[in-house]
Amino acid sequence: MKRGGLVRFCVDVAADVPIMPWGNVHGPARAVVYDLIRSQDAEIAEELHDVGWQGSSLRPVGISPPLFPGARPRRGAYATSPKGVISMGSPVPRIAACLLAAMAGRTEIRWGSVVLSVVGVQLDSSVNHSEGVAVFEAVSPVLVRHDGMYILPDDENFPKGLTHNLRHKADLLGLPNDVEVEVLDFGPRRRFDVAKGFRIGATARVRVTAAPQLLGAIYEWGLGLSTVEGFGWIR
Repeated sequence: MKRGGLVRFCVDVAADVPIMPWGNVHGPARAVVYDLIRSQDAEIAEELHDVGWQGSSLRPVGISPPLFPGARPRRGAYATSPKGVISMGSPVPRIAACLLAAMAGRTEIRWGSVVLSVVGVQLDSSVNHSEGVAVFEAVSPVLVRHDGMYILPDDENFPKGLTHNLRHKADLLGLPNDVEVEVLDFGPRRRFDVAKGFRIGATARVRVTAAPQLLGAIYEWGLGLSTVEGFGWIR
């Protein structure tokens, strides 16, 4: 599969309420992604939703939950503000083009029960991965499973599980799958409810050694499982 240039972008948003229900942080992400893609190509949206991409159960789409860096923290609540951002991308140019085109002229995103006004859309700057080593910092929890359970970055099986995930992604994209992962730092355990149950993980900063093309694809896709639900998005 031939790859083009960087296909990540961010959407500046403003929330219409001061807090967001915790179930809305990641829960609506999948529906938002499919709605955007469906508006441009219903066939691609149906394939991703029903089965995955090109015979694989993987869905090569990454999205962040709405992030509000300047929001005043509220105990027991997810604080919002008029200055937020949702980032998204895909290592598959066809999918990325659908996402970007869908945002053209859009004035709002309905994220669950919260309406987010679209303030602007900006392409991300390119990142040089030519040395074959990258330090990725996830702004949303990275999900890895072992023996049917979610595990955290301090688990000895986490690097092995994340390596397996990244190799699986490389195989789907037709890229070299030689990968090494080292966990450098991580955040606290978090649990989030989504449409089909719950997810448990933690933010993490990891060093990944791989082919430059694969590092670029990871940067556009995200780390770990359920990236279409807003997990594993890289800063």
